Amino acid sequence: MRRSRAAQARDGPLAARRAADLFPLERMGAFAVVGGYHPVGAELDPRPLMDRFAAAGAALALPAAVDAHAPLVFRLAGDPAGFVPDALGILAPPTSAEAVTPDLIIAPVLAFDRRGGRLGQGAGCYDRTLELLRQAGLVLVIGLAYAGQEIDEVPTEPHDQCLDAILTENGYIEV
Repeated sequence: MRRSRAAQARDGPLAARRAADLFPLERMGAFAVVGGYHPVGAELDPRPLMDRFAAAGAALALPAAVDAHAPLVFRLAGDPAGFVPDALGILAPPTSAEAVTPDLIIAPVLAFDRRGGRLGQGAGCYDRTLELLRQAGLVLVIGLAYAGQEIDEVPTEPHDQCLDAILTENGYIEV
């Protein structure tokens, strides 16, 4: 799946912009805080979609891993020049940035299915985070992926958290 995603990234350099343009923002209510991610490797870049949310008035946040086995902490995204590597080595806002609770999360995806199954990088960080946020209240979780990352069925375990929707360069899929 990683090789496939890398090939899709090479073949579809405008996919992130196309996906952002296809998100049905006008059908959604307003979101106060949108949590994105810092793309790693060939992950589809969430910045064009995050820009749409920011233009609609949402505050933007990015996740930071404080420990490899703990839920992620979302912090307000400020100047990327101030980002520092988190516990997983991914650039994130520093500890001085305000921690916030997103009401919408854009999640990176390695593979997805139409039932909302999501395969991530395998560390379980998003599953732990989404479980915690869902216990605390409502949060909409959108997987951002290339259309070619869809598979028939993602293998799941009891701890896996499903996506509420998937956004690709071909459209928006509600689960």
